[in-house]
Amino acid sequence: MRIDHFALWVQDLEFMRDFYATWFNAASSKQYENPIKGFASYFLTFPDGGRLEIMSRIDVDQRPTHEVLGYCHLSMSVGGEHRVDELSSQMQASGLHIIDGPRRTGDGYYEAVVLDPEGNRIELTA
Repeated sequence: MRIDHFALWVQDLEFMRDFYATWFNAASSKQYENPIKGFASYFLTFPDGGRLEIMSRIDVDQRPTHEVLGYCHLSMSVGGEHRVDELSSQMQASGLHIIDGPRRTGDGYYEAVVLDPEGNRIELTA
């Protein structure tokens, strides 16, 4: 078995699709829409084959203001430590918020944590 994909509710499908395509080289499917449910989504496929489904629906419009049980972060392995440093620096320079690192964690990862444009945590790992 393997995990097929991870799904994320977003407010701005097009903007978030472009974010993951730009920073993580994700290729996008065509948009799927279900007008009856007010639902739309894209599947984003990363170079290693991992997939992220970004979705929007008219009745999903609230985000917690603090950490809650459930989804915590998406971890993206970006290569070596130099790549974590380089990418986190570029992201910060572009206005994205780096909330931790780059640093070595207690469990041995070298990582930086960035918020995507809608506030979801992404770990950039070596």
